[in-house]
Amino acid sequence: MAIAKKSIALISALILLVGIAIYSSRNSPIVYQLLSTLSCPNSSLPVCNSVNAKTVQPTATGKNGAVVSTQKEASEIGLQILKDGGNAIDAAVAVGYALAVSDPCCGNLGGGGFMLIRLANGKETFINFRETAPLAASKDMYLDEAGNIVEGLSTKGYLAVGVPGTVKGLDYALTKYGTMTSERLIEPAIKLAKEGFVLQQGDVDIFEDGKKRLSESNVAEIFLKDAEVYQPEDILVQSDLANTLGLIAETGTDAFYQGEIAEKIVAASQENNGILSLEDFANYQVSEDEPVNCDYRGYRVISSPPPGGGTTVCQMLNILSGYDLKAMGWRTPVSLHHIFASMLLAFGDRNSFLGDPNFVDNPLDKLLSAEYTATLREKIAYQAIPPASVYNNIQPEGTNTTHYSVVDREGNAVAVTYTINSYFGAGVIAPGTGFLLNNEMDDFTSKVGEANQFGLRQGEANIIEPGKRPLSSMSPTIVTKDGGVFLVTGSPGGSTIPTTVLQIITNAIDYEMNLNDAVNTPRLHYQGFPDRILSEPKAITPETIRGLRLRGYNIVPFRTWGAAESILLNPKTGLLEGVNDVRKPAGKALAY
Repeated sequence: MAIAKKSIALISALILLVGIAIYSSRNSPIVYQLLSTLSCPNSSLPVCNSVNAKTVQPTATGKNGAVVSTQKEASEIGLQILKDGGNAIDAAVAVGYALAVSDPCCGNLGGGGFMLIRLANGKETFINFRETAPLAASKDMYLDEAGNIVEGLSTKGYLAVGVPGTVKGLDYALTKYGTMTSERLIEPAIKLAKEGFVLQQGDVDIFEDGKKRLSESNVAEIFLKDAEVYQPEDILVQSDLANTLGLIAETGTDAFYQGEIAEKIVAASQENNGILSLEDFANYQVSEDEPVNCDYRGYRVISSPPPGGGTTVCQMLNILSGYDLKAMGWRTPVSLHHIFASMLLAFGDRNSFLGDPNFVDNPLDKLLSAEYTATLREKIAYQAIPPASVYNNIQPEGTNTTHYSVVDREGNAVAVTYTINSYFGAGVIAPGTGFLLNNEMDDFTSKVGEANQFGLRQGEANIIEPGKRPLSSMSPTIVTKDGGVFLVTGSPGGSTIPTTVLQIITNAIDYEMNLNDAVNTPRLHYQGFPDRILSEPKAITPETIRGLRLRGYNIVPFRTWGAAESILLNPKTGLLEGVNDVRKPAGKALAY
């Protein structure tokens, strides 16, 4: 009888939780509080003892160098490179290859990304190794005869794959700004792939989340064991990947773009309804550009220009620079109202104006000007701005990206964000190569005004064209003060990336948080469509929710996102401080 009562009680509790989850979309402060408390108990604002207090790591401190990445093995490799006399660029290249082994969902050889560099002599540069659309790509390649999007074509399989850029990007950075040989920097990754590494719970959670992407037989034989996800303490060995890395180390980028690796990828693509060609690989080029930059309360912010998300970061900061956030209070209805308005206005301009600068005239001078920013502030009144009044095309982007940060003893700083888009990309591995290919083609506008797989509605500037790079939210960012590095940050998270970077900067500057709190405080995100504020557990109080509802905002409790692996140079102590984001517990911050 007692057992029966306990069972009934348990079932009732489960039904109640399901009911709460369903009802949460109605924006009830009570429901929000219940869900948040379940996810983050015994907490106190403003920081909720981080998103998950149990996984908070101590801040790593040192005066000679720091490396922070989403995998401890990669961080250890990067730090050893610094200790062996390499500079931040050398370490960043080594970490990039190591993450291709230890972070297979997101770190990559089969994708692309951005590297932001600030050298100790003050030189700032941006290396763009974002994927490009194949030469056979067309603007209607994912539409049926009626002009409707065919579900799955841009997200799964070889037709979803853009031409990878990571190998050329890392080689370009090393050749121009590094000091060590590629063989020396790739060797630790080869060893990691050949001998394997011990999986942690955080790794296993990612495999579990992405299990559906691992169904192809040659993918499953690497990342599943007897059709099931690996468990903590299992060792993941990747022999094909070790061989691929060995080829790159021995013969350079030619192995990837004009040799055996390209041939294997193209053959697999052509056998599986893809459109990749050897010409696509042979023609791929890295570009180097000036970063986008803006000033914020006496600090200088440099970030990724189009097709990256740094323009969106700077637009939000420019808008907020006209308000005293500290005086408005920490996450009060009035401070959040202005922050959300800045997010919406910046994302609206992203939708309307931004794209690959080789194909689109991005009006950055206008978008980042004081005069234009003033016109945006004029739109902010008491009520929430209607999203339809901001977006030209009415209708979150891949969350499964990797960011890492490096600073060396000379003061060189590197922020890298790269991706294969969805967890485990397109879910395909060309036989014999050992690495997953991206599904970045979904980041293009498949149809103007229609959302991609993660809810972003794209504009005409981001339409598919051969050789074009898709628009990205990736925003590797470096903040300087008085001519020296202050903060190195960035994050995965698709459309949440710019808003994550924004909150870390405002947390550190406006609210004077230490780096651990600035990174691990629960986050909020707003992009206008869908018209809802995403809130990590315990990000705001029920009282604040009521105040925001009065202004017309809809607050939705949401799971955690991002992994802002960050480094700060503490102006008081002169020490580098590295912080691993608790949202990726397999990551590690190291300094010496």
